[in-house]
Amino acid sequence: MLFMANKDIRLLDTRQSIELGEGVEIELRIAGPFPRALALLLDMLILGGVMILVGLLVSALALSSVMVAQGVFLIISFFMSWGYFTFFEAGKRGATVGKRVLGLRVIDRSGNNITKGQSFVRNILRLVDMLPGIPTTATGVLVGSFGLGFFCCLFTRKFQRIGDLVANTLVVYTDPELLMTGQEPKVDAAAPGVALTREEQVALAEYYNRAGMWSEARRIELSDHAYGITRQNGMAGMVKLLGMAKWIKERK
Repeated sequence: MLFMANKDIRLLDTRQSIELGEGVEIELRIAGPFPRALALLLDMLILGGVMILVGLLVSALALSSVMVAQGVFLIISFFMSWGYFTFFEAGKRGATVGKRVLGLRVIDRSGNNITKGQSFVRNILRLVDMLPGIPTTATGVLVGSFGLGFFCCLFTRKFQRIGDLVANTLVVYTDPELLMTGQEPKVDAAAPGVALTREEQVALAEYYNRAGMWSEARRIELSDHAYGITRQNGMAGMVKLLGMAKWIKERK
Protein backbone atom coordinates (compact mmCIF):
# COMPACT_ATOMS: atom_id res chain seq x y z
CA MET A 1 0.00 0.00 0.00
CA LEU A 2 1.70 3.19 -1.16
CA PHE A 3 1.64 6.41 0.78
CA MET A 4 -0.01 9.02 -1.43
CA ALA A 5 0.02 12.83 -1.22
CA ASN A 6 -1.14 15.81 -3.29
CA LYS A 7 -3.62 14.22 -5.67
CA ASP A 8 -2.09 10.77 -5.85
CA ILE A 9 1.51 11.88 -6.46
CA ARG A 10 3.77 8.99 -5.48
CA LEU A 11 6.65 9.92 -3.21
CA LEU A 12 10.01 8.24 -3.49
CA ASP A 13 9.84 7.06 0.14
CA THR A 14 6.59 5.16 0.56
CA ARG A 15 4.54 3.00 2.87
CA GLN A 16 4.25 -0.54 1.58
CA SER A 17 2.42 -3.53 2.98
CA ILE A 18 4.43 -6.64 3.86
CA GLU A 19 2.77 -10.01 4.39
CA LEU A 20 4.21 -12.07 7.23
CA GLY A 21 4.36 -15.85 7.35
CA GLU A 22 0.95 -16.26 9.00
CA GLY A 23 -0.78 -14.01 6.49
CA VAL A 24 -0.73 -10.99 8.81
CA GLU A 25 0.00 -7.78 6.96
CA ILE A 26 2.11 -4.97 8.35
CA GLU A 27 2.84 -1.60 6.83
CA LEU A 28 6.38 -0.28 6.57
CA ARG A 29 7.72 3.02 5.36
CA ILE A 30 10.53 1.98 3.05
CA ALA A 31 13.56 4.30 2.89
CA GLY A 32 14.60 5.42 -0.57
CA PRO A 33 18.15 5.82 -1.92
CA PHE A 34 18.61 9.46 -0.93
CA PRO A 35 18.22 9.20 2.88
CA ARG A 36 20.22 5.97 2.71
CA ALA A 37 23.01 7.76 0.85
CA LEU A 38 23.05 10.51 3.48
CA ALA A 39 23.23 7.93 6.27
CA LEU A 40 26.12 6.23 4.47
CA LEU A 41 27.92 9.56 4.13
CA LEU A 42 27.63 10.15 7.89
CA ASP A 43 28.95 6.64 8.57
CA MET A 44 31.88 7.18 6.21
CA LEU A 45 32.75 10.46 7.96
CA ILE A 46 32.68 8.67 11.30
CA LEU A 47 34.85 5.85 9.96
CA GLY A 48 37.21 8.38 8.38
CA GLY A 49 37.70 10.15 11.70
CA VAL A 50 38.34 6.86 13.49
CA MET A 51 40.80 5.79 10.77
CA ILE A 52 42.80 8.97 11.24
CA LEU A 53 43.09 8.32 14.97
CA VAL A 54 44.04 4.68 14.34
CA GLY A 55 46.65 5.75 11.80
CA LEU A 56 48.25 8.17 14.26
CA LEU A 57 48.24 5.54 16.99
CA VAL A 58 49.74 2.83 14.77
CA SER A 59 52.41 5.21 13.50
CA ALA A 60 53.36 6.12 17.06
CA LEU A 61 53.64 2.45 18.08
CA ALA A 62 55.64 1.37 15.02
CA LEU A 63 58.21 4.14 14.71
CA SER A 64 60.96 1.70 13.73
CA SER A 65 59.21 0.34 10.64
CA VAL A 66 57.01 2.31 8.28
CA MET A 67 56.13 -0.86 6.35
CA VAL A 68 54.90 -2.60 9.50
CA ALA A 69 52.82 0.45 10.42
CA GLN A 70 51.23 0.54 6.97
CA GLY A 71 50.48 -3.18 7.03
CA VAL A 72 48.86 -3.05 10.47
CA PHE A 73 46.88 0.03 9.47
CA LEU A 74 45.52 -1.64 6.31
CA ILE A 75 44.45 -4.76 8.22
CA ILE A 76 42.69 -2.72 10.91
CA SER A 77 41.08 -0.51 8.26
CA PHE A 78 39.68 -3.52 6.39
CA PHE A 79 38.08 -5.10 9.46
CA MET A 80 36.76 -1.79 10.74
CA SER A 81 35.25 -0.82 7.38
CA TRP A 82 33.20 -4.02 7.02
CA GLY A 83 32.91 -4.95 10.68
CA TYR A 84 31.38 -1.59 11.59
CA PHE A 85 28.34 -2.07 9.34
CA THR A 86 27.99 -5.79 10.03
CA PHE A 87 28.14 -5.35 13.81
CA PHE A 88 25.77 -2.42 14.14
CA GLU A 89 23.13 -3.65 11.68
CA ALA A 90 22.76 -7.18 13.06
CA GLY A 91 20.22 -8.15 15.72
CA LYS A 92 18.37 -5.64 17.88
CA ARG A 93 20.72 -2.78 17.02
CA GLY A 94 19.56 -2.83 13.41
CA ALA A 95 21.31 0.38 12.41
CA THR A 96 24.67 2.12 12.17
CA VAL A 97 25.18 5.53 13.76
CA GLY A 98 24.40 7.22 10.46
CA LYS A 99 21.15 5.29 10.03
CA ARG A 100 20.11 6.09 13.60
CA VAL A 101 20.62 9.80 12.99
CA LEU A 102 18.40 9.57 9.89
CA GLY A 103 15.82 7.43 11.71
CA LEU A 104 16.48 4.30 9.64
CA ARG A 105 17.05 0.65 10.45
CA VAL A 106 17.67 -2.62 8.60
CA ILE A 107 15.14 -5.43 8.93
CA ASP A 108 14.38 -8.77 7.37
CA ARG A 109 11.61 -8.76 4.75
CA SER A 110 9.43 -10.54 7.29
CA GLY A 111 9.71 -7.51 9.60
CA ASN A 112 12.15 -9.16 12.03
CA ASN A 113 15.67 -8.14 13.03
CA ILE A 114 18.31 -9.37 10.61
CA THR A 115 20.78 -12.07 11.61
CA LYS A 116 24.56 -11.72 11.70
CA GLY A 117 24.70 -13.81 8.54
CA GLN A 118 22.31 -11.51 6.70
CA SER A 119 24.23 -8.46 7.90
CA PHE A 120 27.52 -9.95 6.71
CA VAL A 121 26.13 -10.84 3.27
CA ARG A 122 24.47 -7.45 2.64
CA ASN A 123 27.63 -5.60 3.65
CA ILE A 124 30.21 -7.76 1.88
CA LEU A 125 28.15 -7.26 -1.29
CA ARG A 126 28.58 -3.52 -0.82
CA LEU A 127 31.70 -4.10 -2.95
CA VAL A 128 29.39 -4.95 -5.86
CA ASP A 129 27.01 -2.07 -5.14
CA MET A 130 29.99 0.34 -5.18
CA LEU A 131 30.67 -0.38 -8.86
CA PRO A 132 31.71 1.18 -11.14
CA GLY A 133 34.90 2.52 -9.56
CA ILE A 134 36.08 6.06 -10.26
CA PRO A 135 39.87 6.55 -10.43
CA THR A 136 41.25 9.47 -8.41
CA THR A 137 43.75 11.69 -10.21
CA ALA A 138 46.09 11.98 -7.24
CA THR A 139 46.57 8.31 -6.33
CA GLY A 140 44.98 6.40 -9.18
CA VAL A 141 42.96 4.43 -6.60
CA LEU A 142 39.46 3.40 -7.63
CA VAL A 143 36.77 4.93 -5.42
CA GLY A 144 33.35 3.29 -5.44
CA SER A 145 30.68 5.38 -7.13
CA PHE A 146 27.77 3.25 -5.80
CA GLY A 147 26.24 3.65 -9.24
CA LEU A 148 25.11 0.03 -9.44
CA GLY A 149 23.59 0.11 -5.95
CA PHE A 150 21.80 3.40 -6.65
CA PHE A 151 20.46 2.11 -9.98
CA CYS A 152 19.24 -1.08 -8.30
CA CYS A 153 17.45 0.91 -5.57
CA LEU A 154 15.62 3.04 -8.11
CA PHE A 155 14.36 0.07 -10.11
CA THR A 156 13.27 -2.26 -7.31
CA ARG A 157 9.85 -1.83 -5.71
CA LYS A 158 11.20 -1.82 -2.16
CA PHE A 159 14.33 0.25 -2.93
CA GLN A 160 16.71 -2.67 -2.39
CA ARG A 161 20.31 -2.63 -3.50
CA ILE A 162 22.00 -5.88 -4.58
CA GLY A 163 23.14 -6.63 -1.03
CA ASP A 164 19.54 -6.29 0.18
CA LEU A 165 18.16 -8.54 -2.54
CA VAL A 166 20.62 -11.33 -1.79
CA ALA A 167 20.36 -11.02 2.02
CA ASN A 168 16.55 -10.56 1.88
CA THR A 169 16.67 -7.28 3.83
CA LEU A 170 14.97 -3.88 3.75
CA VAL A 171 15.88 -0.42 5.05
CA VAL A 172 12.87 1.24 6.70
CA TYR A 173 12.06 4.27 8.81
CA THR A 174 11.87 3.53 12.52
CA ASP A 175 9.01 5.98 13.18
CA PRO A 176 6.63 4.26 12.96
CA GLU A 177 8.43 0.90 12.93
CA LEU A 178 5.47 -1.35 12.21
CA LEU A 179 1.88 -0.38 11.52
CA MET A 180 -0.79 -3.01 11.37
CA THR A 181 -2.96 -2.51 8.32
CA GLY A 182 -5.90 -4.10 10.07
CA GLN A 183 -9.36 -2.65 9.56
CA GLU A 184 -12.66 -4.07 10.64
CA PRO A 185 -14.16 -6.07 7.75
CA LYS A 186 -17.08 -4.34 6.07
CA VAL A 187 -19.74 -7.04 5.85
CA ASP A 188 -23.36 -7.37 6.86
CA ALA A 189 -24.13 -9.50 9.89
CA ALA A 190 -25.88 -12.76 9.03
CA ALA A 191 -27.20 -15.42 11.41
CA PRO A 192 -25.52 -18.85 11.02
CA GLY A 193 -27.66 -21.37 9.21
CA VAL A 194 -26.57 -24.14 11.58
CA ALA A 195 -26.27 -24.47 15.34
CA LEU A 196 -22.74 -23.64 16.54
CA THR A 197 -21.01 -24.89 19.64
CA ARG A 198 -19.49 -22.49 22.13
CA GLU A 199 -16.01 -23.29 20.82
CA GLU A 200 -17.07 -22.62 17.23
CA GLN A 201 -18.58 -19.27 18.21
CA VAL A 202 -15.36 -18.25 19.95
CA ALA A 203 -13.34 -19.33 16.91
CA LEU A 204 -15.55 -17.28 14.58
CA ALA A 205 -15.29 -14.23 16.81
CA GLU A 206 -11.50 -14.57 16.81
CA TYR A 207 -11.51 -14.96 13.03
CA TYR A 208 -13.43 -11.70 12.71
CA ASN A 209 -11.09 -9.89 15.12
CA ARG A 210 -7.96 -10.95 13.24
CA ALA A 211 -9.33 -10.78 9.70
CA GLY A 212 -8.34 -7.12 9.36
CA MET A 213 -4.68 -8.05 9.83
CA TRP A 214 -4.73 -10.77 7.17
CA SER A 215 -4.45 -10.55 3.44
CA GLU A 216 -7.54 -11.48 1.45
CA ALA A 217 -5.87 -14.69 0.30
CA ARG A 218 -5.27 -15.71 3.91
CA ARG A 219 -8.89 -14.97 4.87
CA ILE A 220 -10.18 -17.11 2.02
CA GLU A 221 -7.76 -19.91 2.85
CA LEU A 222 -9.05 -20.09 6.42
CA SER A 223 -12.70 -19.68 5.50
CA ASP A 224 -12.44 -22.65 3.13
CA HIS A 225 -11.80 -24.82 6.20
CA ALA A 226 -15.23 -23.77 7.47
CA TYR A 227 -17.06 -25.17 4.44
CA GLY A 228 -19.17 -27.32 6.74
CA ILE A 229 -20.68 -24.13 8.16
CA THR A 230 -20.83 -21.85 5.11
CA ARG A 231 -21.35 -24.48 2.36
CA GLN A 232 -19.37 -22.15 0.10
CA ASN A 233 -15.74 -21.75 -0.90
CA GLY A 234 -13.64 -18.84 -2.10
CA MET A 235 -14.71 -15.23 -1.79
CA ALA A 236 -18.37 -16.09 -1.20
CA GLY A 237 -17.46 -18.41 1.66
CA MET A 238 -15.22 -15.79 3.24
CA VAL A 239 -17.91 -13.10 3.11
CA LYS A 240 -20.50 -15.47 4.54
CA LEU A 241 -18.19 -16.57 7.36
CA LEU A 242 -17.36 -12.98 8.26
CA GLY A 243 -21.06 -12.13 8.29
CA MET A 244 -21.74 -14.99 10.70
CA ALA A 245 -18.80 -13.94 12.86
CA LYS A 246 -20.06 -10.36 12.99
CA TRP A 247 -23.55 -11.53 13.95
CA ILE A 248 -22.06 -13.54 16.83
CA LYS A 249 -19.91 -10.61 18.03
CA GLU A 250 -22.86 -8.19 18.01
CA ARG A 251 -24.83 -10.48 20.29
CA LYS A 252 -22.14 -10.92 22.91
